[in-house]
Amino acid sequence: MTTYQFFTTAWTWNSIVLILSAVALVGYFLAFGQRGRPLYFAAAAVVFLLALISPFSALANGYLFSAHMVQHILLVLIVPALLVLSLPQSFSLRSPITHPLIGWIAGVGAMWLWHAPTLCNAAATSRTVSAIQTTSLLIMGSLFWWQVLAPREEQRLSPLAGIIYLFTACTACSVLGIILTFAPVSICPVYQHPVDRLGILSTIRGDWGLTSDRDQQIGGLLMWVPMCAIYATAILAQLARWHSSPEPEQSNA
Repeated sequence: MTTYQFFTTAWTWNSIVLILSAVALVGYFLAFGQRGRPLYFAAAAVVFLLALISPFSALANGYLFSAHMVQHILLVLIVPALLVLSLPQSFSLRSPITHPLIGWIAGVGAMWLWHAPTLCNAAATSRTVSAIQTTSLLIMGSLFWWQVLAPREEQRLSPLAGIIYLFTACTACSVLGIILTFAPVSICPVYQHPVDRLGILSTIRGDWGLTSDRDQQIGGLLMWVPMCAIYATAILAQLARWHSSPEPEQSNA
């Protein structure tokens, strides 16, 4: 199979994913109507579908660790952030699970937990485990982003606390990224000897030049650099929020 053939035929039209996405869209409009921010929700749905039905999903399903990492980044950082941003400004959620410590552990733990070799292998080979993984990444990512993107100002961390929250999360994920980049090819052994069910392995190894060790290095770099770029963008947003906050004297005037 050539590269062109793969990227034009390897779309996975998963009926469950498509139905759930359609139900979520209808549910969102029934729940929030014009009060919400539907463009953010639509963007979240598009990214979610790309993560799970595009050729990158096929590659993540036992072929390329780097594609698996792209999928993780989309599901734990991009989709949840867009979902939280889509909520109406009047939306309020008060629960122990929204505590900042839980949010931080959830966001960082999502990456560390699912890159334990046993779980990583299971998610790449079992549809059931993969579904559990996807659900948990979305939930854990949403808990993480709630701390800095919650609709109501009073439910967010202060700008300084938000900067520390994001910086430490970036550091924790960078450590894992460094480990993945320089570790032997054993983090997810399933990617070392893929089962070539699509007939694309020769193209991956030959035309793309992606050996198993290079693939893992790219996956580690993806966690190390692009993920921290996302955190850095959020930190800049916190700095802007801090700069635009009224001075204490002004707020008390």
